[in-house]
Amino acid sequence: MVLQEVYDFLSTISPFELQEKWDNSGLIVGEMKREVSRIVVSLDIDEVMIDEVQEGTLFVVHHPLIFGKLAALDFGSYPANFLEKMILKKQACIAMHTNFDQTHLNRYVFERVLGFRLDRQEPFLCYTEGSWGKEELYELLKEKLGLACIRSVSPKEQIGSIALCTGAGASLMDEVKADCFLTGDIKYHDAMKAESLGLMMVDIGHYESERFFAEAMLDELKVLPILAIIANSKNPFHFETLPNEAV
Repeated sequence: MVLQEVYDFLSTISPFELQEKWDNSGLIVGEMKREVSRIVVSLDIDEVMIDEVQEGTLFVVHHPLIFGKLAALDFGSYPANFLEKMILKKQACIAMHTNFDQTHLNRYVFERVLGFRLDRQEPFLCYTEGSWGKEELYELLKEKLGLACIRSVSPKEQIGSIALCTGAGASLMDEVKADCFLTGDIKYHDAMKAESLGLMMVDIGHYESERFFAEAMLDELKVLPILAIIANSKNPFHFETLPNEAV
């Protein structure tokens, strides 16, 4: 397929016009008229992927490789070091970020991964109503998202409504109308604000809540006459349990 054909298909299922103003979804690397040999779907691109996949591969990723102003191409620094390798191998990259959050990813994680019934959806928020005990909800999140521990703010013993935004959605807390808000990258001052509002928040991790992007995207790409495969993106964070000091 020609890159333009894949781009047009992606814009049909999740229009690039939906992305936030600060975002950089769309074509990151490549030429629209060139043929692509296969599609590799991943949350992010890493150096191993670039080295291992063949020439002419198209990466469809969630997080844009270029964010903000790129004033110089220093091939000894990120992301220019990745871009140099991709250009030499005639690889291409399209990012599906905040547009795909709104049309697919939040709902996919909410329904398909966590098993919640979708009662209402806003651009970046999914809602459900029901009845959950705190420990019941925690166990569900740990099992389905692979969380090593639970970080929460203003925990409630009984929960009647839940809202979710994958990735980093704490800035949306003023819009949330639910007992409990699930999102990632909750900062200290976000927690202080949520506590003052009496809003229960549970940090479900940025990587942990968005790593299902590849699954959701592959479901859509199956209709195209081109091989599409998943490359598993790795969490850049490492979690270690330190031995207890002797008393």
